[in-house]
Amino acid sequence: MTRIEILGVPVDAVTEPQALEWAVQALANGRPRQVATVNPEFVMRARRDPEFAAALRRADLCLPDGAGLLWAARRQQQSLPSRIAGVDFVRALARAGATRGWRFFLLGAEPGVAEAAGLALCREYPGLQVAGTLAGSPDVAMDPVTVGAVRGSRADILLVAYGAPAQDLWIARNLPATGARLAIGVGGALDFIAGRTRRAPRWMQDRGLEWLHRLAQQPWRWRRMLALPHFVMRVMVERRPSRT
Repeated sequence: MTRIEILGVPVDAVTEPQALEWAVQALANGRPRQVATVNPEFVMRARRDPEFAAALRRADLCLPDGAGLLWAARRQQQSLPSRIAGVDFVRALARAGATRGWRFFLLGAEPGVAEAAGLALCREYPGLQVAGTLAGSPDVAMDPVTVGAVRGSRADILLVAYGAPAQDLWIARNLPATGARLAIGVGGALDFIAGRTRRAPRWMQDRGLEWLHRLAQQPWRWRRMLALPHFVMRVMVERRPSRT
């Protein structure tokens, strides 16, 4: 698996089938693994947040979740084969898990969202085992309670929807104690699955305009979206990094 860097943040050059196969092998191996779903907002946040940057560098798999990353890679004469949206990867894992007996725990989002997402996934993928759901909190003070809930569920896969960087930092400090073998920061994926937020039409996804559709639905995100033009400008002046 080839890992490149975009503005100092690691991104793995994988397709969705390759990422799923990696997950199958990771679950068979048994050692706890962390997956991050990297997008341009992650990159810009990591540039000013050393703790977040360190968590991304330590992650076992960094999925390219953002059309801007593909553009940045091309500009740096590197290659990312495709975008892998977090919600699409969750569905791929659920589809595979329904036939393999993997146990899932859904953590985070607003109260009721994880439960609704779990029910939706079970309807869509008969046989899927959702071992538990919890809104919880990324607050360090709540870690013992939240970790206890996950560990008690005997989950194999933990989906954490606290948003970045909280979800990735939570996983980095708690994953071994949860007993889960794979933990993924999934951002707004549970909201999409639960039907609380609508995804952009396919034509917008294919043209890298999903961010615009989300902004139209959630105007309060405009401050976060300012990271996108800053990302473009930074990439345009950055020298090409070396491969790792």
